[in-house]
Amino acid sequence: MKKITVISGKGGTGKTTLVSNLAYLAEDLVLADCDVDAPNLHLLLNPEVEETNIFKSNKLAIKDESKCIDCGICNEVCRFNAVSPVNYEIDPYKCEGCGVCVEMCPENALSLKLMETGEIYNSTTRFGPMVHANLKVGSDNSGKLVSEVREKAVEKGNKIDKDLLLIDGSPGIGCPVISSITGVDLVLFVTEPSRSGFSDLKRVAQVIEHFEIPALAVINKYDINKDISQEIVEYLKENEIELVGKISYSSLVVENLRNAELVVEQEKKSKVSQEIINIWKKIKTNIK
Repeated sequence: MKKITVISGKGGTGKTTLVSNLAYLAEDLVLADCDVDAPNLHLLLNPEVEETNIFKSNKLAIKDESKCIDCGICNEVCRFNAVSPVNYEIDPYKCEGCGVCVEMCPENALSLKLMETGEIYNSTTRFGPMVHANLKVGSDNSGKLVSEVREKAVEKGNKIDKDLLLIDGSPGIGCPVISSITGVDLVLFVTEPSRSGFSDLKRVAQVIEHFEIPALAVINKYDINKDISQEIVEYLKENEIELVGKISYSSLVVENLRNAELVVEQEKKSKVSQEIINIWKKIKTNIK
């Protein structure tokens, strides 16, 4: 099974919109939404959830009131100021789960507990199976949750003998992105012709180069600033990154997004649809 991850250096470039339209064009695929901090692929694909699994990751110090003697050692050793100096209550929003207070408590009144930090969904779309997740607000370890989503998607694809895993990655260059591109066959990054978009493209390119993963690029809404688009084209040439397409700005895309529809499905003969179709054709030649 071939694996493609679509990423972007920043939010709002049209990454998820492109992934959803590629899902329509692709065949025999499994989808994974690895943007667990702000998942939105489901808004366009309207999946039917078949199974929900609890994701536990963060550890939190829990106090047994019946054993606590109010000695205050936990407050003294906590470097995160998570223990109240008055009643020695633990603030769940400050506790980092390091376990120092647990080790130092003379009465064994403290313990670490794995907390529920998100949910993973096994779903079905009209294009194929989809694995996605939702990280609870304020929870960390999103990289671990991304890895779980990827593993479940790969397991699902292998089980039903699918040919392609299409991953909607996170924006940026942090742990969630690294988790979503590890071990894939191809990375497609989507950029836009703005100064911030170009700057973030350069950062993403450095990450891809470090992991030595084949990469392709798409410039979305390229015609809103053709001067910066040309700078991006020249940068990609200098760094030997293939530009597989430029997508025009189109009100059709906006209208279809408003209705949670796909432009390549609703407006097959439009210019923007043909641009996306041609991009998919070039992607296919790179993953054979």
